[in-house]
Amino acid sequence: MASAQRLQMDYTRPASLDCAIPLDSQYFDDGQVVSVPGLGVSETVARIELPAQYCGVLERFAQFTDLQSSHPEEISTPGIIWQILANRQPVFPYHSFSLLLNPWGVNCFPVCIRLPAASTIEMVVTRRELNTATKKIKYVGGRLLGRFWYSSAYGESGSGG
Repeated sequence: MASAQRLQMDYTRPASLDCAIPLDSQYFDDGQVVSVPGLGVSETVARIELPAQYCGVLERFAQFTDLQSSHPEEISTPGIIWQILANRQPVFPYHSFSLLLNPWGVNCFPVCIRLPAASTIEMVVTRRELNTATKKIKYVGGRLLGRFWYSSAYGESGSGG
């Protein structure tokens, strides 16, 4: 009987999952359009800073180029690398890509990426090489959308946000 008791699973939620999304969570939405950065230069096109003791989830992101806005089939971004970062660290699987995964203005696909408490989330565009294509991208943009909330791991009530 003692061995059967040892095999019983503990179905209580671990502390790391205690940061559940409450009904009264707040939304974030940030983005901008900028000129394509110079060679070897990075430009932040969207940035969110979660308040201290607040968790979050990235739910959607969108990308923009002036070329794709006039030619919807132009989803490749030659010489331009896109990244989504949390606290300056790449977010898997969006650590480095060179095409428009979620074009701005189109109902972008949802994602569900948990964000560390008090983190800074950024979409960064970097010009890695010169574009030798006939059609050139002049403007790029990004948008990050999601939710954030007070983490009950820090106590029962929160302030700020």
